[in-house]
This record gives sequence, structure tokens and C-alpha cells, in this order.
Amino acid sequence: MKPRLLSIAIMFFMMSSHNGFTQESSKDILIKATAQAQKENKNVFIMFHASWCGWCKKMDRKMNDLACKDLFDQNYVIEHLVVKETPANKKLENPGAEDLLAQYKGSNSGIPFWLFFDENGKFLDDSFDLKGNNLGCPVSKEEVSLFIDKLRKTSSLNEDELATITKVFLSK
Repeated sequence: MKPRLLSIAIMFFMMSSHNGFTQESSKDILIKATAQAQKENKNVFIMFHASWCGWCKKMDRKMNDLACKDLFDQNYVIEHLVVKETPANKKLENPGAEDLLAQYKGSNSGIPFWLFFDENGKFLDDSFDLKGNNLGCPVSKEEVSLFIDKLRKTSSLNEDELATITKVFLSK
């Protein structure tokens, strides 16, 4: 009886540990995000990030600030795709995310890198500025202004709401 119980325990552990380390594919995340966006009449905001990325964490902090979290949530289905992890954390990466990043010419641009899609999955905009540089986590007046322009084009945020987001992103 004990060997059988041990075999079952080992099989259960292997199945559960495998699921714990396999990340959802970028394709599946985009499909779910688009379906949710259709249902909620929103656009999709995809942010490529990594566990070690301080700028990515700063962007998340700004977007989740109490003053503007609801503004983002009311206008976007927000998803993160993990890329560019250290060898020890490669298991955190979403399969296909690096390919998607490359497809939108963000592979050599640094992170965070973000994309906007409409509810049907049509590409709307990205985090490149007018010179082809990645805005990443916008902090300067110029960067935040460009970010706000992108939000204006891809959401129904009004000028007061955009001013709130501007204030949060310009704060230290």
C-alpha cells in the first residue's frame, strides 16, 4: 500500500509542480484579453516587463496609484507579458512573448514596452516616441505628454482624467 501511495503522491507533485512553472502563452493571454475587451467595450494595454526591471515596477506603481488605477481599469484590459528574464527566472517568461515583442520591433528597445490593441485585436499604438525611442515608464514632461497623447487616442479618458494621470506620472 505504501509504494502505491508514494507513487500517487509523486505523480501529483509532478503534475502540480509542472503547472506551477508553466506560464500562459502570450497568444492565450491576448485572446482572453481581447474577449474581455469586447465584452467590456475597452481596448487592450499590454506591457512587456521582467521581474528584475525597476522601471517596469515604477510603471506598475504609477498605473496602480489610487488616483488613476480606476481610470486605466475603466478604459483598458491590462495584461503583462514577461520577457528578458535572467537565466534563473526564465521559467517566468510567457511563451511567445519574445516573438510578439520582436513582431512590434520592441526587442532592442528596453522594457517596459507597451502596446495598445482595440477590442478586435487590431494594433492601435505602442510605446515608441516620434524618434523611434521607447518611452518605457514615462517620467519627464515630454515623455508623459507623449504617453498622454497615446492614452487620448486609445481610450475615452477625458481631459480631467488625463490631467490626473499626468500629475501621477510626473510625481516623484
